[in-house]
Parts: sequence; C-alpha cells; structure tokens
Amino acid sequence: METRLNIILSEIERRDSVTVLELAGLLEVSAVTIRSDLEVLRLQGRIHRTRGGATRPMLSRIEQPLEQTRRLHVLAKKHIGEAAANLIESGDTLFMDVGSTVSEMVRHLPSRLENVTVITNGLNIALELERFSNVTVVVTGGTLRPLQHSLVNPLALELLSKLRPHKAFLGCNGVSLEGVSNTNLPEAEIKRYVAECSGKVYVLADHSKLGQTCPAFIAPLSRITSLITDAKAHSSEVQNLRGVGLELQLV
Repeated sequence: METRLNIILSEIERRDSVTVLELAGLLEVSAVTIRSDLEVLRLQGRIHRTRGGATRPMLSRIEQPLEQTRRLHVLAKKHIGEAAANLIESGDTLFMDVGSTVSEMVRHLPSRLENVTVITNGLNIALELERFSNVTVVVTGGTLRPLQHSLVNPLALELLSKLRPHKAFLGCNGVSLEGVSNTNLPEAEIKRYVAECSGKVYVLADHSKLGQTCPAFIAPLSRITSLITDAKAHSSEVQNLRGVGLELQLV
C-alpha cells in the first residue's frame, strides 16, 4: 500500500490532478481501492479530494489568512513551537518569521533568557513579544500585507541587509526534495534573504507541509540547519528528506 500511495502522490504532483479511473488503470487495482487510498491521503492532508479524483492540497495553491491557518493542526504547531523556543539561548540575535507556527513559538519562550534580540517582519510577532522585558524587538518596516500581518518590500530588506542573525526561524507552505517554498512571492523574498544571511536556519512546518512544492522558492535543503515538524509526518516523506541529508526533529 505504501508504494501505491507514493505513486498516487507522484502522479498528482506531476499532473496537478488525477481521476480515480486513471489511477485504477495505472495501478491495476479497483476504483474502490483507489478511493480508499485517496481517503487515507486526504486525512493526512496530502491531497485535496475532488468529485471523481484528487488534486494537490488547496494550501499549496491559495494563501490563507493567519486567523484561519492558526486553527489548523493546533497541537502539532504547539509542539513545534515549544521545540523551537528551546533552541534559543541568552545573547542570541534571532529572526522570527511571520506565520501561525512561529507565533506559537513566541508563547513558549523561556523566561530565563537574557539579552536576546528578535528581528521580525510580523506585526503579530512583535506585539506578542512586547510582554518580554528581557527581549529587544526590532521590526523591519516595509509594506503591510494584511493577510499575514507581515511587512515586505519595498523597504523591508533595508534593515535586514545590515544584520546577521545568529538563528532564523522560518515558516513555509512546502518542504520537498526541491527545497523550502512558500505560497506568496513577497514574503518568500524576505525568507530567502534571511535564509542566506543567518548563521543557522530552522524551518518550522507541520506534517501537512511535507512533500508540498509551492510557487515561491525560499531555500535549498542544504541551507537548512534543521526542520522541526510533528510526529504525524508521513514516514516516506521523512525518509526522503533524511535521505538527502536534511536534519529532522520530530516532536
């Protein structure tokens, strides 16, 4: 069954959409078997079911508001955020990205930290950090994208070009063998620059993002220090990513 599911995912990735009858013919199994396979993949968040077939997940096609994405995979994001927060040390200069998973990270920052500076292009991130007296918050400035409460170019890179964070914590919409990618281009431009100029780069992505490729490229896997994801990540995706040398932290 595992091999069959991988073939189905490959076909959807290659062709964008497939029908039950096409898959049944390709794999030489019944339509009932294919429908069962598609239901498994749908529950894993790896496909979007359509009448008579399936397509890539809608998440990889349409950007969703922050208020909506923060309601998805809540427990997974909590565990990822907690694991990421534990990587911060006193004296660090960090970049914290926009997005619901990085937002969860803020809620788990250890109170023992001292002399930490956080650079962010997320207005919601900056506001949540305001309560930490031991954290200096630097906001990039730039043009507001209301959908994610993020600041982008023009002007967002003006500040970033003068800084070299010790660690960067980035969200995304897709992690695949092709690299880390995002749904929208303006935010991907900021993420891409930060990935290039930071000492260590941590990607925070729940299991639904694995195996997905989105239009806006962020960074190759070779530039990523570690991917922090949750224990629901599909074993084949974990194996594929580890197979090319990416360090994964399953939480």
